[in-house]
Amino acid sequence: MDELTTPVRQQHKFDVGRLQRYLSVKLSSETLTVRQYSAGQSNPTFLIQTPTRSYVLRKKPPGELLPGAHKVDREYLVQKALFAAGFPVPQPLLHCTDVEVIGTEFYLMEHVKGRIFRDLRLPGVSPAERAALYVAAVEVLAKLHSLDLASLNLEGYGRGPGYCKRQVSTWTKQYTAAAHRDIPAMNELSDWLIKNLPANDNGVTLVHGDFRLDNLIFHPTEARVMAVLDWELSTTGQPLADLAYFLMPHYWPRGLNVVSTMGSLKGIEGIPTVGDLISIYCRCRGIPAALPQLNFYLALSVFKMAGIAQGIYARHLLGNASAPNAAQFSQCVEPLAKVALQLVRRSLTGPAAAEEHSLFLQTAEGQAVLQQVKDFMRQCVLPAQEEVAEYYSKHAQSSQRWHTPQIIEDLKVKAREAGLWNLFLPAVSGLSQLDYAYIAEETGRCFFAPEVFNCQAPDTGNMEVLHMFGSEEQKKKWLEPLLRGEIRSCFCMTEPDVASSDATNMECTLHRDEDSYVINGKKWWSSGAGNPQCRVAIVMCRGGSQDVSSRHGQHSMILVPMDTPGVKLVRPLTVFGQDDAIHGGHFEVHFENVRVPVSNIILGEGRGFEIAQGRLGPGRLHHCMRAVGLAELALELLCQRAATRRTFGKKLYQHEVVAHWVAECRLMIEQTRLLTLHAAHALDTVGSRAARKQIAMIKVAAARMACKVVDCAIQVYGGAGVSQDFPLAQMYSYVRTLRIADGPDEVHLSSIALLELRDQLKKAQAKL
Repeated sequence: MDELTTPVRQQHKFDVGRLQRYLSVKLSSETLTVRQYSAGQSNPTFLIQTPTRSYVLRKKPPGELLPGAHKVDREYLVQKALFAAGFPVPQPLLHCTDVEVIGTEFYLMEHVKGRIFRDLRLPGVSPAERAALYVAAVEVLAKLHSLDLASLNLEGYGRGPGYCKRQVSTWTKQYTAAAHRDIPAMNELSDWLIKNLPANDNGVTLVHGDFRLDNLIFHPTEARVMAVLDWELSTTGQPLADLAYFLMPHYWPRGLNVVSTMGSLKGIEGIPTVGDLISIYCRCRGIPAALPQLNFYLALSVFKMAGIAQGIYARHLLGNASAPNAAQFSQCVEPLAKVALQLVRRSLTGPAAAEEHSLFLQTAEGQAVLQQVKDFMRQCVLPAQEEVAEYYSKHAQSSQRWHTPQIIEDLKVKAREAGLWNLFLPAVSGLSQLDYAYIAEETGRCFFAPEVFNCQAPDTGNMEVLHMFGSEEQKKKWLEPLLRGEIRSCFCMTEPDVASSDATNMECTLHRDEDSYVINGKKWWSSGAGNPQCRVAIVMCRGGSQDVSSRHGQHSMILVPMDTPGVKLVRPLTVFGQDDAIHGGHFEVHFENVRVPVSNIILGEGRGFEIAQGRLGPGRLHHCMRAVGLAELALELLCQRAATRRTFGKKLYQHEVVAHWVAECRLMIEQTRLLTLHAAHALDTVGSRAARKQIAMIKVAAARMACKVVDCAIQVYGGAGVSQDFPLAQMYSYVRTLRIADGPDEVHLSSIALLELRDQLKKAQAKL
């Protein structure tokens, strides 16, 4: 205890006898001894001991204080609520507003016995225990951010949305009020932060505001958090700011030990990486493992630390600082600001990419799942290809071809048991779109692999629609069995009698008749409709809205069970002469006076295009990354053939034209992969609407690239390339179709042009 406390410092002394008389009425009449905690730079903190019990007292500093600071009443309020909810904090015992007792407002809490680590590098602790302590810390932070404000009765505790803007404003004011000299780096940092606020600043949880390892009390022998301390800066707002503050020491340059406890964590054995800590945090909270605009939150954290340092020095100048080394903090402010500016400038793709390790890096969990998928593909899926091919060859002329082969059903059971199931849906898998992009590429190497993991189109898109827009009734009836893989679905949008590249042309109608909707029209290219397990269709219809002023407000999406009277599977359509039975075919479906309950409408009347935009972003991303995986396989086949066949006295690859094809294919694959990963990153950080241009670009680029790579491989194989002996003809059929599916290239090119012109005009206006 002696190493944590000192005799009470002169500027913080108070009348112990008066405190004892006050506590004798409130708690106990025992004799008190008082020592001051040596750490802590804000509210002076004291260990109060009696012969039988120990307490901790927190008080305001004496003298003139910065506005809004040192609110011990808020600390008491939030700890009281958290203790009642079972969250690990010391039990608060009383709050005293009578300044006559010890000269300032104060509160008293129970003393919690345990370990406090003042040096975040944890010297003297084994690497295994270091890891366990950091994991325990990030888990308790996730627990804090998962608490419900209403159940805590803290709904009015802070101002909620707009937290980041308020934080930048607050710490700018605090710094300005305390500044003893002009520091250009702080001015530049403040200006950058206010101009780069997160697009979504509406996340609201209880936030600690100063969550560091040295503000935690750990169990004396276990890696378990007994109590979280120092709630002075707590409020409600964006939880990622808390997490970034905790991660901040990982970005500290070596040698910059401006705050004694905050030395660089780089190279310290056992301390988990940023990616690992993020993965653990997101898994505990049940959110996608992606951190939008991490560099903003890191820069904000360092800016806040610099503002705190400036405030500590200001209190030193006033003579009421809580710690003896307060004078040293004047030397911290400028180096801290420069650290933050380096984090900002190191960003490779704008505000959302402060991770220093790699561009478009998967989370630790994403990497682990990807390795599991690769192993499962190698050990189980790829060896089954021959048996699957034999099944479809054997049943090519019978209705049995629409059924899923038993070997695929068996693989699905194995995949689900291995936890490799529904990986495409962040809310279920915990993976980000960027995480899943790498996985989709891997599954693109085999035509039936996505189905093995319940990640096949069009079910993935339909599940996304139901997850995002479905009612609770719709989710229970259709989403849950789809997620379990018990049923399949199809999506009915394009029509045979109109140019469906302009989706507003569609003529399939929907009108309400009392408690039902009646649907009439023709649809085609309804993928998966031939599978006997296809039990429901999502149908896009004109009607259901009176808003005739908007071209995109006149359509609705509705759920139609496939066994509803009037639903007719007219015929399977062929793709380059093949019926694609392995994917459930592509059917023409007619709806003749099909009547379904009003409750089957999705989201509401006239919301069809709104839903479509939410559906198509992730779905197109998945298609494009599967196309990248397919192109990788095609290039492998090309190289194998080029290395084993000879013409005109030399190997095929020794002919310059073939060598150039190999090089060009590699260039195109790498370019497309990066473009697609960039789109995945944009989906994670800014959402489908803001990522429209990136999604449109990959839709064009991936299909073109895959077509070219497969075409080169076919050319190298010659006649064998278009035969059934190799998968190249089937691969070409698939990727050539991608240039039409989900909108032809030309439509996407027009969208890209419009979005690019808009962005360029914005840039030009900003320069004026």
